[in-house]
Amino acid sequence: MRAAILSPTATLVPDLTERLDRILPQTQCGQCGYDGCRPYAEAMARGEAGIDHCPPGGDAGARALATLLGVEAKPYDRSRGEHQPPLAATIVEADCIGCTKCIQACPVDAIVGAAKFMHVVIEPLCTGCGLCMPPCPVDCIVMLPPA
Repeated sequence: MRAAILSPTATLVPDLTERLDRILPQTQCGQCGYDGCRPYAEAMARGEAGIDHCPPGGDAGARALATLLGVEAKPYDRSRGEHQPPLAATIVEADCIGCTKCIQACPVDAIVGAAKFMHVVIEPLCTGCGLCMPPCPVDCIVMLPPA
């Protein structure tokens, strides 16, 4: 077995953006005002965003971000949304018309199916962001605690 050879410029410590992104809940919900968790992490790393923008991360997430950045901890901004326990989308099979709008809306590709056929949520991939619900024309998606 050969050992890996690192170049002199290789780094073993992830950059700040990576570390911030790992703390975030990866819901990709946009409640922080950014298009997803990675853009929010990038903004924090540049000093352009505060640690209190993420409702899914709650107060614990805001504290973890503050610790990493070495800034004063504060609760998350409640005006951005309510912190809730983890949820996952579930499609009510009897009501699904196979329109594919939920598939297009899912930021993490957790919904599979084909046009005119019932769709299914792959629960371990679902982040519970709820972005699949608004485009559904028949309201066949419900958010439930993961099984």
